[in-house]
Amino acid sequence: MDRKRDDDVRDDKAPREDFDFEDNTKEDDGLMGRSARAVGVAESAASLAKITNSAPISIGAYCFSSISMTVVNKYVVSGSNWNLTFLYLAAQAIICVVAIGICNRLGLISNLATIDGPRVKKWMPISIAFVGMIYTSIKALQFLSVPVYTIFKNLTIIAIAYGEVLWFGGKVTPMALSAFALMVLSSVIAAWSDIQSALVGDVGGGAGSTDADAALSALNAGYFWMALNVACSALYVLGMRKVIKQMNFQDWDSMFYNNLLTIPILVLSSLFTEDWSAANFAHNLPADQRTSMLIGIFYSGLAAIFISYCSAWCIRVTSSTTYSMVGALNKLPIAISGLVFFSAPITFGSVSAIFLGFVSGIVYTVSKVKEKEAAKATLPTTEGEARRPA
Repeated sequence: MDRKRDDDVRDDKAPREDFDFEDNTKEDDGLMGRSARAVGVAESAASLAKITNSAPISIGAYCFSSISMTVVNKYVVSGSNWNLTFLYLAAQAIICVVAIGICNRLGLISNLATIDGPRVKKWMPISIAFVGMIYTSIKALQFLSVPVYTIFKNLTIIAIAYGEVLWFGGKVTPMALSAFALMVLSSVIAAWSDIQSALVGDVGGGAGSTDADAALSALNAGYFWMALNVACSALYVLGMRKVIKQMNFQDWDSMFYNNLLTIPILVLSSLFTEDWSAANFAHNLPADQRTSMLIGIFYSGLAAIFISYCSAWCIRVTSSTTYSMVGALNKLPIAISGLVFFSAPITFGSVSAIFLGFVSGIVYTVSKVKEKEAAKATLPTTEGEARRPA
């Protein structure tokens, strides 16, 4: 009996645990839910990493952004009544600046250059050259077909190359000279093909007339603006190359300054030279196309950022050599997009010009790659000779 009482006392003194099976089940479910969410986040991060480190996807994104930019610009300005180019470019610049500001606030862009007087003063000539480049580019695209415009843009490479020879002591290799000859030949063939198409009333340049005289007049205007664009583009690139080193700007900084400083220039130019009346807006933005054109204008402002990001992305996951080659190869789909979307005339001359322009871009890219490799090969020898005792 005493032993039984002692056992009862010990049982009473022993701590008792009451198990709530329902609470434990909820806790287990919560742990399993958090674990599942963590796994889902990890899988999403892994999938995103695969995309951001994929060379084919980065190349495709760069090609899409550059092709879509050209196609959208052509679509917006190809109407026969379009006369609001300065306002269009001002809208692009405003959208681009706002988008860069939002990306900077969200932390997607870091160390964006601040606005200050000395920098603005030093960069303003570059912004003026930038206005000249983009304005003449849009005007040329308004009157010329996309394939011809793309082919003639190759002439800018020649102007920049010889500008570097004059200003920076650069040199033109025999292979680069061969590429230049192909570029000139492709441009001559493209012009000849365009003129022949104009004479028979088959022009896809967006001038809006099938009359031979009107078509030839539109082509002459297009070639005039294209020549100015080549000069302005070379001036802008060469000038920026000199100034950007002095200011230690990155890609985002130069894009931000370019677009910000061009806004007042473009808006004032539009106010003084373009008609802002309701009737003219209705003339430029027809009711049946207004929504699609406004979407195109908005997209064109963002496309500049897309191109810049995709360029950096492509270089990061591939190499600068691959990026240069992609840029050369990308001229072919851009030219073809003009044939597909804007019914540019398909003739033996136009196809030959596109092919020669495509080949010239590849030859020039290969020449630049070899030039860089030769420069790298000579650097150790030069350094060794410099350290060698006299």
